[in-house]
Amino acid sequence: MAGLKTFTGKAAGMDRVNVDTDQIIPKQFLKRIEKTGFGQYLFYDWRFLSDGTPNPDFELNQPENAGASILVANENFGCGSSREHAPWALLDYGFKVVIAPSFADIFHQNCLKNGMVPVKLQEAEVRYLLEQTQNQPYELTVSVEDRTVTDSKGFKAEFPLSPYWQTMLVNGWDEIELTLQMEDSIVNYEESAR
Repeated sequence: MAGLKTFTGKAAGMDRVNVDTDQIIPKQFLKRIEKTGFGQYLFYDWRFLSDGTPNPDFELNQPENAGASILVANENFGCGSSREHAPWALLDYGFKVVIAPSFADIFHQNCLKNGMVPVKLQEAEVRYLLEQTQNQPYELTVSVEDRTVTDSKGFKAEFPLSPYWQTMLVNGWDEIELTLQMEDSIVNYEESAR
């Protein structure tokens, strides 16, 4: 994975609560064995009408939200099942950051493990961001190094992120890559244990 120190991108708003993983990536699309290719099915039942044409009323189908890479959502985002496909679909669609007042715990961990930044902000801060996304283009800068979200209008908010996950995201490491950082120590231990 590529490291993510600071990221600036267009923010799109989805003012919906309790968006569950089956809404993020419906179960009928979970048959793939790769981590890629799920973006085309992101929010499928909301993005498309029953005849397969794009739903013109869905937030992400609005022309002004095209190319958004930061999703501003509402509380309890990612609730439901523990499927890791949800962050895979968001990443494959082009989102690098999801901002919300709260996340389901497993979804939050799955984001971090896949290099996506789940940013938890106060409800009033998220409400401000949701309002600002109505006036496109609207860009945000998310600094993993400083644990801040800023915009060009003077907005600045801090978000919690453990030092462990901060290091992992900044360096673009997953848990296997972290283990490989200790390869010399592991080899030395194995040799001395013989």
